[in-house]
Amino acid sequence: GPSLAPAAAITVRTALAGLSGADGGLSCHLWDGDVLCLPGSLVSAPGPVLVPTGLQTELVLRCYKDTNCDLCVRVDIHLAVHGYWEEPEDEEEFGIAEDPAIEEPRNASLQAHVVLSFQAYPTARCVLLEVQVPAALVQPGQSVGSVVFECFEAALGAEVRIWSYTQPRYQKELNLTQQLPDCRGLEVRDSIQSCWALPVLNVSAHGNDVHLVVDIPEDQRFGLSLYWNQVPGPAKPWWHRNLTGPQTITLNHTDLVPCLCIQVWRLEPDSVRTSICPFREDPRAHRNLWRAAQLQLLPPRAWRLDAPCSLPAEATLCWQAPDGGPCQPLVPPLPRENVTVNKALEFPLLKGHPNICVQVSTWEKQELQECLWADSLGPLKDDMLLVETRGPQDNRSLCALEPSGCTPLLSRASTRAARLGGPLLQDVQSGQCLQLWDGDLGALWACPMEKYIHRRWALVWMACLLLAAVLFLLLLLKKNHVKGWLRLLKEDVRAGAAARSRAALLLYSADDAGFERLVGALASALFQLPLRVAVDLWSRRELSAQGPLAWFHAQRRQTLQEGGVVVLLFSPGAVALCREWLQDATSAPGAHGPHDAFAASLSCLLPDFLQGRAPGRYVGAYFDRLLSPDAVPALFRSVPVFSLPSQLPEFLGTLQGPAAPHPWRLAERAEQVSRALQPALDSCFRAPGTGRGMGPEAEDRT
Repeated sequence: GPSLAPAAAITVRTALAGLSGADGGLSCHLWDGDVLCLPGSLVSAPGPVLVPTGLQTELVLRCYKDTNCDLCVRVDIHLAVHGYWEEPEDEEEFGIAEDPAIEEPRNASLQAHVVLSFQAYPTARCVLLEVQVPAALVQPGQSVGSVVFECFEAALGAEVRIWSYTQPRYQKELNLTQQLPDCRGLEVRDSIQSCWALPVLNVSAHGNDVHLVVDIPEDQRFGLSLYWNQVPGPAKPWWHRNLTGPQTITLNHTDLVPCLCIQVWRLEPDSVRTSICPFREDPRAHRNLWRAAQLQLLPPRAWRLDAPCSLPAEATLCWQAPDGGPCQPLVPPLPRENVTVNKALEFPLLKGHPNICVQVSTWEKQELQECLWADSLGPLKDDMLLVETRGPQDNRSLCALEPSGCTPLLSRASTRAARLGGPLLQDVQSGQCLQLWDGDLGALWACPMEKYIHRRWALVWMACLLLAAVLFLLLLLKKNHVKGWLRLLKEDVRAGAAARSRAALLLYSADDAGFERLVGALASALFQLPLRVAVDLWSRRELSAQGPLAWFHAQRRQTLQEGGVVVLLFSPGAVALCREWLQDATSAPGAHGPHDAFAASLSCLLPDFLQGRAPGRYVGAYFDRLLSPDAVPALFRSVPVFSLPSQLPEFLGTLQGPAAPHPWRLAERAEQVSRALQPALDSCFRAPGTGRGMGPEAEDRT
């Protein structure tokens, strides 16, 4: 149980061997009276300084008589030396004698003003300790001992918070929270008179209501207070009544929040208050807290999260496109960090933009979101957000934030940003884009897209008018022949549109450089059909940043959501990997290259085949002279497996789906792909495993 404590006092425990405060070691002086609790902002230490490094507490009793004691909290503050003396550069390099003005501070004492803050509803105190130690006796980082404060009086059952920091503040303040026992949990309650007739408080739930039952004799008066025990800051009263016992107070479940606490005491002078906070782990209280939280945007570029209690939430900035899709997080300039509620926070932006939003989320994936356009900047704009990344040696790269990810400018991807990569880069260089943020790691630019939208629609209308005129002339010249030609043209246009909308993800095992060159040739040929092809050869940067498994997950999900198909290119290396996984699916295969998406994807591919979900979503293929048909594992033959280039027409027809063109058109396209593959095939079989690269087309897409 608690020990006995003397009157308010300071005890010094030095860690310096053979020394104490009286003979030149650590010493401490307690200032009279309390001081203001103002931590202030962080400042740089001018040299070695004393700072608190740890807090420990002990419950003690301050007794006036044997049966007249109060509960008290003793605080032990551990101190250490922080920072270094600045060494003159000339002295080390040229051996110049040390300046006596520099030597004098080193012979003086290190002194610090340490603030000790104590909060326990409804009281708050701050005391100031002046500590010092001879500088010659200590080294940077060395512990110098501790000082013990006797002591802070506190109410039974209260939750106390203790902070310690220096003035001025050289590091983040230390903090400690402790729940004190009430009369029911104290072994020495017979020594505390207020425990003899303390109101007994019980909490029970009945349906949607919560009952607070105060069990005390009839006609005895007591006080009851409900308050929000907020961190940081003092507790906030919510409800207070003076009542006559016994009483039962009913609360609705919607009033519960995790920091709602109850305090009860007898209406007598200096009576002990009992506090409990029974809803910390109540799921209903946590749901109510999230519903009560409100995200507010403050002019000109600030925001605040209002909530009755602290929220275990993180905040980040995101970019909201006008198409109504999800708000895309921006890692710079606001890193994910815990949110401090009821405190105004500044946006680290140079300029405001209506598409910039604040998102607050918890581990439960619940979100609050507010955008700047709700106040004064107008509706969402169809601007393109460019993310500039700065690397070592002033290397810079630009990518455009799109729903599918960040698309590098000047790439050959079939997205709006890729098609307009050159003009957008010129807009940035000519100052037509608005710079939203500029930091050491990069910058954010918002580029208007109105002129490109108007230009695109003008071209579309001109093309439509020209096409209508040509069709009208053909109808006049040869009505009967034109009917058949128009029918074929209509089917071909539909097939072309379907092909452009079909996505294909190529997965292969990087056996050697020659095989990689062959895969690159196949991907380039399919890209010209056109098909939207995704292959790790063209995504080295994303693969290095995300890792093979994360890259495959994102590409597979996007391909299948768009109705595309995943192509498995089998080679001797791929077959060996598959067999290794099939023999022991619980262990990963051996080490592979950092860009080997095929090895990383096997753990996700095999369940689709084992559970019968592969048909219609996967296609297999292998090259004639590299692999025999029997070498493909039987599990993967549940989907079509084609031999290339001998079965190219059937392969292309499967890739393009139900809207594939006529067989004669498929044959033409198969011939084009075969001609494109032939040099890579010949090179692969002339010098297997000695390829020198992936070809210029793959280089352009990397």
